[in-house]
This record gives sequence, C-alpha cells and structure tokens, in this order.
Amino acid sequence: MHTVTLIPGDGIGPEITQAARHCLEATGVKIKWEVVRAGTSAMEKYGSPLPSEVIESIKRNKVAWKGPITTPVGEGFRSVNVALRKSLNLYMCLRPYKYYPGVRGGFQDVDLIIIRENTEDLYAGIEFEHDKPETKKLIDFIHSLKGVKISDDSGISIKPISIFASRRIVETAFRYCLKNSRKKVTAVHKANIMKFSDGLFLKVAREVASRYEGKVEFEERLVDNMCMQLVQKPQNYDVLVLPNLYGDIISDLCAGLVGGLGVAPGANIGDEYAVFEPTHGSAPKYKGMNKVNPTGMILSGVMMLKFLGEEKAADRLERAVAEVIREGNKVTYDLKAHPCDPTAAGTQEMAQVIIGKIKN
Repeated sequence: MHTVTLIPGDGIGPEITQAARHCLEATGVKIKWEVVRAGTSAMEKYGSPLPSEVIESIKRNKVAWKGPITTPVGEGFRSVNVALRKSLNLYMCLRPYKYYPGVRGGFQDVDLIIIRENTEDLYAGIEFEHDKPETKKLIDFIHSLKGVKISDDSGISIKPISIFASRRIVETAFRYCLKNSRKKVTAVHKANIMKFSDGLFLKVAREVASRYEGKVEFEERLVDNMCMQLVQKPQNYDVLVLPNLYGDIISDLCAGLVGGLGVAPGANIGDEYAVFEPTHGSAPKYKGMNKVNPTGMILSGVMMLKFLGEEKAADRLERAVAEVIREGNKVTYDLKAHPCDPTAAGTQEMAQVIIGKIKN
C-alpha cells in the first residue's frame, strides 16, 4: 500500500485528477490518497494558496500527485508550483516528451527528456519593483560598481547560477542516462552573452561530462540554436539539461513537437520528495465542461507509478493510453483531426475507455 498526497488543483484540475485517479486505480495498485487543497480554492478557505498542511502532507508521504494550479499573471500570489519546489527542494524538473501514434503532431520520431534545474536562475524570485526605494538603491549601487546606468523606471530581476546547483542538475542528467539506457546529454545555455552565469553553468557541465566520457555522449548548444535544431531535427537529441528559464521555454517547444501540452507529463523531484503533475495550466475557461484531455495527468501518474516501483502497472497504463490515442475513436477534441468533431469524447468518457483497455 502506497500513501500519496493528492492535490486536485483548480480550474480543470479536479476534473482531470478525478479521471486520472480512476485510471490509476484500475491498474490494481493499492494507493491511499491523502487529499489536500492548494491554489485559488485554498486561498478562499485558508487565506493562502499553499496552506501548511499541503507541505506537511508531502513531507509525511514523500510523494504527491498534483493537478494544475492557476498562477495570476503580473499580480496576485506567486506561483504555487515555484513555492512547492523551493519548500521541498525539488531541484529537478523532469519532463519526457514522446510521440504517441494518433496524436496530431508535426513529428513522429520524438523521444526527448528535459531535465531542468528548478531552484535558481531568474525563477529564484529575487525581484525589485520599479519606483521602490530599494530598487533605486540597487540601480545606484550598480552604477557606482560597474559604471552602467539603468533607467530609473526599471524593474529588476536577479539571475543567480551557482556551481552547486549546476553540478547537481548535470550529474542528475548523466545518472538518468545510465539508469534509463539513454545515450546523450545536451547542455543548453547562452554562455556567449551571459558569461558569468550561463558561462558558469557550461563550465560545470563540461567538468561533469568529463567524468562520464566513454559512457554517455555529451554536447552543448546555445539556447536559440537549440530551438531551431528541435523544430528541424528533434530525432538528433536525447536528454537535454538546462537552467530554469530555458528549461521552461524549451519544455513547451517540445510539447508542441509531440502534439501539445495535453499529452505532456512532468515531475519535480528532489532527494527526499517528488511531486508529479501535467505540464499544462489550469485552463479555468474550460472548468466544469468535461472537455479537456486527461492524458497529461494520466501520464504523470505513469511516471509516479514507476517512481513507486510499480513498473508493470505503469507499463499497462501507458499501453492503454497509447492504444486509445492510436484508435482515435473515444478521444477528446484536441486529439481529433478537427477540433469541432461531434464524436469527440469528454474527459471522463476517454478515461473510461482507457480503463476498459487496462482491464482487457
């Protein structure tokens, strides 16, 4: 019996979480769900989007499965996802991107792994709001130290890149390759411009790679060139390791290669805890419509089952999902050739067909 923290999320989160939960339970794996709330619903009830009971539950159970949570753009509370990663030291974001036959994607030979550093870079949250006294002090300090004049009406974000975090994430990428029979790590950066931040990341990546010479191939790419390479020949790449911001952007690009965020799972993992979730957002405009594709949530459950040591159950669930997508009959609108196809299945209906495949 596994005890897992379950965070339904908000927007479409509760719907896809319910559908995916039924699919996981159909595998026969015994899981006790400890349900806790985070996001806008928790904000209304507790006055906080991330109540302490959420963190306490994850620390107690070590593993969590989370639906998408709304992050206000430009105002309101900061991202719950970022807060979870910081609170639990979930330093690795792991996102596999794999093409499933039947998905409307531009490429049919994509099998990529994104390993993204989670704790620093521009997502560290070290920001200075425009027109604040502390921001003016920083602007004056930079001018006195570097001779660079920043406009007085600027907002400023700080980008820390450390040897420790860079070494940890690159080591994780190489170990992932060895454990999962992958062949190549590509370090992605912009060290030609940001020589003391991205340059440090690249220097550390090269040092780590030297210890795996002859075991795992290593290469490096500028992030802008990487974007072009991925839309031209994604089959040339295997495992990509990136700092935080680039990892976020490249992840969405890779999702587009395999058909969109609806089929993209993910996980945030540290030395002690792991949180599994789809990579897409909460899409509040579709809330309650029983319309959204549950595949990303289900496949994040597949990742979680593997993490829990339930490999056979995970494989059965993934095969069931792949078969339903390949047949293309009972799938949600985004998996149809035409989004307005009247035969498109709802969220719960697609899940039930997947469950039928698991049990047959």
